[in-house]
Amino acid sequence: MTGADVRAAADEMTRVLHPHLDRDWSVPAGTLTWSCWTTAAHVAHDLLAYAGQVTGLAQDSYLPYDLRVSPTASPARVLDVVRACARLLAVAVEAADPTERAWHWGPCDPTGFAAMGVAETVLHTHDIAVGLGVPWQPPHGLSALVLRRLFPDAPPGDAPDVLLRMTGRGELPGRARRTSWTWRAAVE
Repeated sequence: MTGADVRAAADEMTRVLHPHLDRDWSVPAGTLTWSCWTTAAHVAHDLLAYAGQVTGLAQDSYLPYDLRVSPTASPARVLDVVRACARLLAVAVEAADPTERAWHWGPCDPTGFAAMGVAETVLHTHDIAVGLGVPWQPPHGLSALVLRRLFPDAPPGDAPDVLLRMTGRGELPGRARRTSWTWRAAVE
């Protein structure tokens, strides 16, 4: 996965959610206990953390810094922060040597961080959309890329449905809803 994929995910998040800025973003984001606002801020946090890992080449833990989005920021401004952090991750991934590794529960290459950034963005966009009552599923192309990189054991099927099922957000015929999951970002 590439920086362009990270940008595409953030652009899609903005496209889907921007028309609904006037809704109540204090409601839970889908099945999460976080509000829609907090979930969007979490996406920005993760994107920035991933960018830091890639550029800082942290080897045994996450770098000790955090993103704090002003609690008075409107949903529109939180989406601006998400886009800024997505661009930082995209630039970091594009500038990184593909052979370099940074820590994410093991050694992870830049494409793994891009995949995690896309996954966080599209999955939490889905959560927020559910919370706001907006029908939406992650894009097929980005879902397929995330599945291939982070869930190599995913069953066959429509990529958005499979991605939602693999992360406990949906069901597939004949398969129970997952209650726990992990993705495989680390590489050998």
